[in-house]
Amino acid sequence: MNLNQRAWAVAQAIIDQPEQFQAAVHESDCGAQIVDLGVEAIGGQAAGLKMAEVCLAGLGEARFVPGSLAELPDAVQVTTNQPMIACMASQYAGWRIVEGDFFAMASGPMRASAGKEPLIAELELAETADVAVGVMETAQLPPDQACLKIAEQCGVAPNQLRLLVARTASVAGHVQIVARSVETALHKLHELHFDLRKIKRGAGVAPLPPLSKNDVQGIGRTNDAILFGGQVTLWVDAEDDEIAQVGKQLPSSSSPAYGTPFEKILRDAKFDFYQIDPMLFSPAQVTLINVRNNAAQTFGETSEKLLRESFEL
Repeated sequence: MNLNQRAWAVAQAIIDQPEQFQAAVHESDCGAQIVDLGVEAIGGQAAGLKMAEVCLAGLGEARFVPGSLAELPDAVQVTTNQPMIACMASQYAGWRIVEGDFFAMASGPMRASAGKEPLIAELELAETADVAVGVMETAQLPPDQACLKIAEQCGVAPNQLRLLVARTASVAGHVQIVARSVETALHKLHELHFDLRKIKRGAGVAPLPPLSKNDVQGIGRTNDAILFGGQVTLWVDAEDDEIAQVGKQLPSSSSPAYGTPFEKILRDAKFDFYQIDPMLFSPAQVTLINVRNNAAQTFGETSEKLLRESFEL
């Protein structure tokens, strides 16, 4: 699949012109390249879009489009013609990295190289590559020991590891999380045991929240942007009845937890994501288009009221 090589090339734009992305590029003691887009560096909206495209391993595009809320001018739109590979093999943040006091949620195609998650094996998405690229949601720059461990697990030399990092409460952090609207829909479909190979194309949009005061608020707002405001369209090769059956279960509103701001849900769960209903993580509205007959079925709806409550507008 060459996912890591693709992502390496996409990230090269930041390496070549870090000032354009308000980024800082560091080399760890072991030789790993750390691209700071929102931990100590300022980062910004352009950095967030580039992070999202690295997350998609170069198999998708992210851009800003006009938002639906008057106070918020921007929404993040994502499109991909290879949704299962781009979203599940790369973009999904399924790798928890812990090294001493350091913690990060990791995404990017290095997940396919490491093969640490059952999801990679289930969907047969593992790859072997000479380079490894990851995107890390973290409040700290990764220590050398974490870089060494990641490189070893990915089967690459440390100087062939490239890590893009930003904290949740940064501008780039907000953008790259909100760019996961299609990914959340695909992961929900996987949880519903739908064959993701039937998804031929994906497009999604979600509002970009106001910059959060801290990472916990950031996690809440960016998740709510998708849960209450995300709109995703998937082109599906399946029977209409199969589409209708899975579609009813797909929107975030199908979960009993729907309607409560995610920050409160997270705090009530004592920050343990495994205590949160997995059926909640999905866009507010999903349209499924049957590529066999072009019939479209739409499920769920967005909620301006809940968005305003979450964003404190």
